Amino acid sequence: MVKYEGFDFPDNLYYTTDQIWLKKEDGTVRIGFTTFGMDLAGKIKFVRLRPAGAKIEAGKSIGTLESGKWTGPVKAPVGGTLKAINDELKSNPGLLNQDPYGKGWVAVIEPTNLAAELKNLQSATGLDAWVKKEFAEKKKK
Repeated sequence: MVKYEGFDFPDNLYYTTDQIWLKKEDGTVRIGFTTFGMDLAGKIKFVRLRPAGAKIEAGKSIGTLESGKWTGPVKAPVGGTLKAINDELKSNPGLLNQDPYGKGWVAVIEPTNLAAELKNLQSATGLDAWVKKEFAEKKKK
């Protein structure tokens, strides 16, 4: 686990520069937002996600988040099929802020080319340096 400025980055996950985490599970991947990403976004007020069964492409939006200071896309870290979305986020979007690595997960994806796409994500190797770089870049904005 990498801890930096009060934020946690579990080392069993993969990360994108959009502050999305990915966890490999039995032939699927679960995704959500990092604690740092949720701090940057602020209190989440609304979540809209594409329905389960939708075909998705890596880097493309699978939905939208809205907070008091930000509205933006939820970008898929890998391509494939949306197997499940977290329906609890519709009635309780604050789960993203309260428990981003647990009950605040966003979606489960059945990836089409996981091995190749994982190469584009940050893994535990070099995670500490990546986190420090992310903080430096995001704080400039």
